[in-house]
Parts: sequence; C-alpha cells; structure tokens
Amino acid sequence: MGTKSNTSSTESKSSSIKPSQTRRIRAKVRRPPPPKVDARAPAFDLQVFLDSAGLGRKVTEFRAKEAIFAQGDPANNVMYIQKGGVRLSVVSETGKEAVVATLGPGDFLGEGCLAGQSVRMATATTIALTTLLLIEKHEMIRVLHEEHEFSDRFLAYTLARTVRVEEDLIDQLFNSSEKRLARTLLLLARYGTQDQPQKVIANVSQEMLGEMIGTTRSRVNFFMNKFRKLGFIDYNGEIHVNESLLSVVLHD
Repeated sequence: MGTKSNTSSTESKSSSIKPSQTRRIRAKVRRPPPPKVDARAPAFDLQVFLDSAGLGRKVTEFRAKEAIFAQGDPANNVMYIQKGGVRLSVVSETGKEAVVATLGPGDFLGEGCLAGQSVRMATATTIALTTLLLIEKHEMIRVLHEEHEFSDRFLAYTLARTVRVEEDLIDQLFNSSEKRLARTLLLLARYGTQDQPQKVIANVSQEMLGEMIGTTRSRVNFFMNKFRKLGFIDYNGEIHVNESLLSVVLHD
C-alpha cells in the first residue's frame, strides 16, 4: 500500500513539471556611424577639373612641333588636351616612322600608364600651339575611383578610342588611298563628334597626311587637288573641309 501511494505522488509531481521555455535575447549590434558629409566641401565639377590646375595636376603650354614625350620615356601621368592638337607616332627598330593617331581638344593621351605601361609606347608631338592638363597617375586613379561623373566620361572616351582604332585598321586594310585621305581629313575636322566641327585644319602638312594614311606625299597632293577642284575642300596653307567630302567616304 505504501509503495502505491509513493508511485502516484511521483506521477503527479512529474505531470506538474513543464518543459523549459527558450528565452530569446536580442543583442544590440553597434553599427559604425555613417560618414560625415562636409557641407562646406564644394561639389565636384568635371569641366572645372579638366580646365584648371590643382592638386596633382598642372596646365602646360607647348609650342607647335614640340615633343611632349618620346617613345621609351617613363609613363607616369595622363594628359588632357585643352587646346591644340597632338600627333602620336612610333618608330621601328629599322628607323621607319608611322603616325598612329592624331588627337585634338577633349582627348586624353598617355592613359597607358593606368594599364601598367611603365614606358611610353609612342612619341607625342604637337601639331599646333597646344595647352595640356597634366594629371599625375595617383591623382588620376583617385578621381576615377571617387568621382563617377569623371569615370563615366573617361570610360566613354576609351571605348570610343577603341572603336576608332578598329576603324583605322579596317580603313588601312580595305580602303583606297583616296578614301583614307578623305576620312582622315574629316576626322581631323572632328566631323561626327558631339562638338561642332571645326572645319579648318591648320599646321598639317602633306607629308604628315601621307604618314597617317600610309602613302606618299605625291599621292596626297594628287588627291588634295582633286578634292579642291570638286569643291570638297579649300586648300591654301590651311585646309577648309566641307561637309560634301563625306560623299567620298560613303561612296562604294
């Protein structure tokens, strides 16, 4: 009888015990405060940056036909053309020179240093009185990382430059000297760009045009006279390019 009562009391005690409940503790995680924005700091102005000197950049003027840098020089900055024009050329081991590009206002040069080039792959020479903004490599990298407006502008430029190089190669491989000359004159006059075409090309000799399109000066002279007779250009020291010259490029 005693054993039975003990058993029933044990069962009643066990039935009264409830399973333990899990307590959820919310821990407060401290997050770093948002970066403070200095209201006094002026907003980034892309055009002001490209038009003026400042930290890590300076404005320099060059005379016509003056070397900016030579093939094999250290590559430690990027340049932006504010005014004038620049010819890029390369020289082979045998001494043969070839013009690979001509650049004008709004173009960059020397950007190869951003891709790991330690020396210049070409020689840059001015074709007129030229004003350049020289941007040190570390400052160029900083602005590309921090200022989206600038990085968008530079990316658009590099993509357009790549397309231009491909078009130049196709032009050299498949088009006649006459069509190559017409296209080069239009590019020098900046037809097809967002800016208004300048129409007047100064300080570009027939020898330089021959180097650019891969032909002789005499052939350039022949086609220049032909273009002038047809009213495509006016040529008297300076070259005045008319929009009708497009018909030579578009004609199959």
